Amino acid sequence: MEKFIKIDIETNSSERLEILIAELSDINFYAFEQNNNVLIAYIKEENFDQPQFHEALCGEVYKSAIIENRNWNQEWERGVEPVYIKKFAGIRASFHQPLRSVKHEIIITPKMSFGTGHHATTYLMIEQMEEINFRNKKVLDFGTGTGILAILAEKLGAKEVLAIDNDEWSINNALENLKANNCKQIFLGKKDDVTEIVPQDIILANINLNVLIQNASNISSISHKGTLLIMSGFLFEDETKILSSFNTIGFVKKTMVNRNDWMSLSMNKK
Repeated sequence: MEKFIKIDIETNSSERLEILIAELSDINFYAFEQNNNVLIAYIKEENFDQPQFHEALCGEVYKSAIIENRNWNQEWERGVEPVYIKKFAGIRASFHQPLRSVKHEIIITPKMSFGTGHHATTYLMIEQMEEINFRNKKVLDFGTGTGILAILAEKLGAKEVLAIDNDEWSINNALENLKANNCKQIFLGKKDDVTEIVPQDIILANINLNVLIQNASNISSISHKGTLLIMSGFLFEDETKILSSFNTIGFVKKTMVNRNDWMSLSMNKK
């Protein structure tokens, strides 16, 4: 049975905690929980690189344990609560009661996928999506994870949604969540990049800084004049880097929102 490593890291500030999440995301850590100044991070045992992990730390004290994959939901369910993005959207697990006070309810029961709405980047993406007209649009969700953004795009009236991820575990989890939300317009596929995809009206990309920059040219190649790109997965201090990468290939900044040192940008293709 596939196994995972659960690591508890003591940090000295909330700012350092956010930076750690960003750095660990870049070295294949999948999911995170925050408990005051303790960060709980999960990674597949086969993907754990101890030298890379130690390089990401700045002397923080940590402890680790190996867990089997069936324990993930048990860990997550102990303290998880529904997430509310204003009155626009609410994210709950299948074991929660239905949410009555939001316009759009999304059922997400993750395993080792990133994207439950609890993390700032997912919250920011959904916050940006509230202001966008998705009706009859073709949408790409690049790095779909649990499928949460693709599901919301369909609920907002998208004509067709392509949701891709390079991880088999995420694809399987997203498929379960699509079924739980009765989705009909989402095409789910395992794919490493955005090559060989037809031009899209809206591109959603909640990944991380390095992946976004590495894929900037390919994202441009599947964009037409007016394509809207909404991105997150990077820190506020990385705004200059991300803008520089996408300005040079024809994207113009439209909006920016931030939360807990993380940020989300929307940009239009000229």
